[in-house]
Order: sequence, then structure tokens, then C-alpha cells
Amino acid sequence: MSDEIRINGLFLRTIIGINDDEREHKQDVRINLALVVDTRPAARSDEIDDAVNYRTIAKDVIDLVENSKFFLVERMAEEIARLCLADPRVERVRVSIEKPAALRFARSVGVVIQRSRSDV
Repeated sequence: MSDEIRINGLFLRTIIGINDDEREHKQDVRINLALVVDTRPAARSDEIDDAVNYRTIAKDVIDLVENSKFFLVERMAEEIARLCLADPRVERVRVSIEKPAALRFARSVGVVIQRSRSDV
């Protein structure tokens, strides 16, 4: 299966990090998602009930991230992957998270993970 739904550039603010300042002040994070799904049922029927509702997934990710206080970006990515895979039509997900300005002289620092149903 090579069909993907992509959600690019979710720009959110959250508590993330291990330093005292990071635990007190929200920071920017940029999130990209690639959901591997079979889009053929929705393409055939043209019905939303046959599609993965990316708006719902985006809202759930926003709620999770903005209300979280993770120490590590890796943990945040893992929890986002679990949330995406809660929809049984999502077979795999790639989660990319960047923290802009987290490292001096770098545009951003981040992680990319890939998870499938068997991983969760």
C-alpha cells in the first residue's frame, strides 16, 4: 500500500524539554504526519464515512500536544503515532517533530519515527 494522507506543518506550542526554562515556558514545535491508508474505498464511494478523517486526527494531535508536558520529543512522537493508529484504517504512520531554535546555529532539531499497527 502506498497511499498516504499527509498533514504538514502543524505549528503548535507546548511544554517540551528537560531544562528548567523548558518546563516553565511553552515552545514551538512543528509536526508533519504521513498516514498510510487505503484510499480506494473513499475514492470509489466519494463518501466521508469511507475516508480517514484527517481533520479529526489533526484536532486530536493538537489537543494532545498543546496539553502535554513531555520531557522528550521522542515520547511526544510515540504518543502521536499511537493516536494516529487508533483509527483502524491507518496502517502505518510517519511522525516528524521539529523544535525550531532548540540548538544554537541550527534551524531546528527533531526526530522522525515510523510505526505500524504491530508496533502498538
